[in-house]
Amino acid sequence: MADSSFDIVSKIDRQEVDNALGQTAREISTRFDFKGTGASIEWSGEHAIEITASADDRASAVLDVFKGKLVKRDVSLKVLDASEPRPSGQQSKISIALKEGISSEDAKKVSKLIRDEGPKGVKAQIQGDELRVSSKKRDDLQEVISLVKSQDYDFAVQFTNYR
Repeated sequence: MADSSFDIVSKIDRQEVDNALGQTAREISTRFDFKGTGASIEWSGEHAIEITASADDRASAVLDVFKGKLVKRDVSLKVLDASEPRPSGQQSKISIALKEGISSEDAKKVSKLIRDEGPKGVKAQIQGDELRVSSKKRDDLQEVISLVKSQDYDFAVQFTNYR
């Protein structure tokens, strides 16, 4: 019997992030506490978002609204790398970078965890910015998934290509 396998990845559903951004923009345009603050949220390139407002606390409030919309759409907040509010002329800005992919150090940590604490006979290989986990028994793969889910990493984790 051939090995069963799955991939551990850290990907962003860009459409869901875009939908959350659109909902946030609509909400801040209609909410009373954002009237006259010049609050806005928009894409700044392919993997970045910029929040602009007249004060630091208003910019942080827009970020909180955006985070709430992401959570409702099942997007992990670990994909966000938000900066502190910084003054820019008369306004305050927050830059948010979207983190995607598993760095080689993080992949090594996950594969070490699988080797040390996972069931015997499970192999983990690093392939670029993802991790391929394979085993002869599907039950072992289920164990590995629950083991990795139980850990608290500083990156979002999804499981794909389960075969």
